[in-house]
Amino acid sequence: QVQLVESGGGLVRPGGSLRLSCVASGSMFSIYGMGWYRQTPGKQRELVAQITSGGTTNYADSVKGRFTISRDNAKNTVYLQMNSLKPEDTAVYYCNAHVPLSSGSWSDYWGQGTQVTVSS
Repeated sequence: QVQLVESGGGLVRPGGSLRLSCVASGSMFSIYGMGWYRQTPGKQRELVAQITSGGTTNYADSVKGRFTISRDNAKNTVYLQMNSLKPEDTAVYYCNAHVPLSSGSWSDYWGQGTQVTVSS
């Protein structure tokens, strides 16, 4: 079982910045694939950014050039630096851990979510 705790959400004005953090439990963090997703009412949860155990990153087109995902394996933490925020970035942001199992399959874990509101 992997527990994820997010922090860093809040209210910010358009053009502003926020940094989200997600701390994972367990001693095998370095082999987890990690990601950030977001969800607004009535819509499906969507991928924002992801980073593999090897450090390869992937971003949704809507956030490319504005958001940066990174990880610190020594701190069991993944970050999402969000710059040039827009009102349409308003959502609940969820941290995801994609964990390899000894069977060869994978298991996904989710944090509780943190609200990001971009408004003037």
